[in-house]
Amino acid sequence: MLWSMTDIRALREDDWDDWRALWAGYLDFYRAELSDDTSRATFDRLCAGTEGLFGLLALDDAGRGIGMANCVVHASTWSRQPKCYLEDLFVAPAARGHDAGRALLEAVRQAGSERGADGVYWHTQEYNGRARSLYDQVGHPTSFVVYEM
Repeated sequence: MLWSMTDIRALREDDWDDWRALWAGYLDFYRAELSDDTSRATFDRLCAGTEGLFGLLALDDAGRGIGMANCVVHASTWSRQPKCYLEDLFVAPAARGHDAGRALLEAVRQAGSERGADGVYWHTQEYNGRARSLYDQVGHPTSFVVYEM
């Protein structure tokens, strides 16, 4: 199936089924598991826009969710303006190669800017070659290494 220009909009409460399916695909890709309670709480916070969180949904021509972006805008010690962290980005496998990922990235940049952020950043795993080929076109890698404690 081919898609025309991807429609991107803010995540809404009635998007649970589409978002949950995309979220499950995202978690599966990263071999992660979260409780249903945590997933539901995340979705609710994204829809409400609380704690700096916001979510975007990419839709196909029939209005079905084909991609998602979960983001958080936060203060920065390196700027007087906040930063936008793109925490989770996922496009359904059947929708890849039709610019949904690129459209979501641009929509994240715009939504972050509307919230006062002067930039967007994100992480991906080194082996995520398909996504990185897009990321290399729209952003630039940094020399930072991520640690967790």
